[in-house]
Amino acid sequence: MLYVMDASAILALMQAEKGWEVVDDLIREQQCVASCVNIAEVGTRMIDKGLAPSQLERTLKELDIQPVDFDLEQSTFSAELRLSTKYAGLSLGDRACLALTKLLDGIAVTSDRAWLDIAEFTHIKMKIIR
Repeated sequence: MLYVMDASAILALMQAEKGWEVVDDLIREQQCVASCVNIAEVGTRMIDKGLAPSQLERTLKELDIQPVDFDLEQSTFSAELRLSTKYAGLSLGDRACLALTKLLDGIAVTSDRAWLDIAEFTHIKMKIIR
């Protein structure tokens, strides 16, 4: 099975937040990917928390999560998801993760419980880590 990591899941792992063990197990046992949009979110948060920019790329490479370019197909599907997810307040990063998940027929991994509200009508498989 292919797991698509949301920024919140990656940050949980990097910061040892609740649910980090779930993410760690998935990375060790399954194929995991993330949209470059979500990786940029993670990098931004880590730099805000004091990680030196020179350490950022090395730290992200150590995670064994394969980056996936945010291409035209993902961009278009992310924009389309805006209509059906606007009420839930999903960000571009959230929609990028969901679009990639749907396009790869994977399972989205997030800490955002609000995604459960949209799972049924988007038909996107999800794993909530906490």
